[in-house]
Amino acid sequence: MPARLALRTGLVPISALLVLAACGTPEYRAERSVCQAEWTERIPPRYEQRLIERISHEQRPTGRSTCTTTGATTNCVAEMVTVAIPYMDVETVDVNATKRRVQVEACAAKACQQKFGNAECTVPGGG
Repeated sequence: MPARLALRTGLVPISALLVLAACGTPEYRAERSVCQAEWTERIPPRYEQRLIERISHEQRPTGRSTCTTTGATTNCVAEMVTVAIPYMDVETVDVNATKRRVQVEACAAKACQQKFGNAECTVPGGG
């Protein structure tokens, strides 16, 4: 799909979105900020709670120890192993975040294309 058609239809290839997400020019950030406000109104956050499995880690003794004797003193250190312990947790997620992010990135790319002639908001001759 040619870039002009992609911008006109509001569709931008995923690879382009990933590149744009990492853009850091002040001009791009300004355009993205405007688009973020617009698309947050159009696709507001919708929060849901979901159960997710998390894993915590703890040290447990193996039952073995390493002992060293210096003179009449013996010091023993218990050998430990890291154990993964799964547990359930509740996480609040914005189910509209991905859909909104795609629209914000496409909006910013379109605005940059119109103002600067490129989707990254790179200022011509700006280095």
